[in-house]
Amino acid sequence: MAAGTFRSDLFYRLNVFPIEVPSLRQRREDIPLLVEYFIDRYARKASKTFQTVHKQSLDLLQSYSWPGNIRELQNVIERSVIVCDTGTFAVDESWLSRRPVATEQSSGSDVLKRLPAQEKAIIEAALGESGGRVYGPSGAAAKLGIARSTLESKIKLLKINKNRFRPA
Repeated sequence: MAAGTFRSDLFYRLNVFPIEVPSLRQRREDIPLLVEYFIDRYARKASKTFQTVHKQSLDLLQSYSWPGNIRELQNVIERSVIVCDTGTFAVDESWLSRRPVATEQSSGSDVLKRLPAQEKAIIEAALGESGGRVYGPSGAAAKLGIARSTLESKIKLLKINKNRFRPA
């Protein structure tokens, strides 16, 4: 919205009913179906056919943490379809990122999964550090790595008085 490429009124129209989809690492059972879908999609584009998926490749895809979520899976499958020249689909292990997955403290979405008491303490600590400011570069939402609207709803849900953290 700040860059002017997305209308703010449209965002608020779409945000009436937020839909939360768990990350791919939390839905490992969906990976085989997604792999099949992406192989079919990109194989047709490349005019290729694959009879089978290499078992080791499928195991590798299911055991990977997918920090880039479904887009990373999609890119790996598309790249593999392009370079694979046999009837058995296979993925090169070296194409999977070696970046460590974010820790619980640094991942904003993980804040939302904590017990309410822990969640409340974390949000109150962030509000304290930011002087009660919820948004902006030095706001609590930025410190926690979550959207302003998400933090506002959590504050309301947990009945946190954000004004008590403001400097007198």
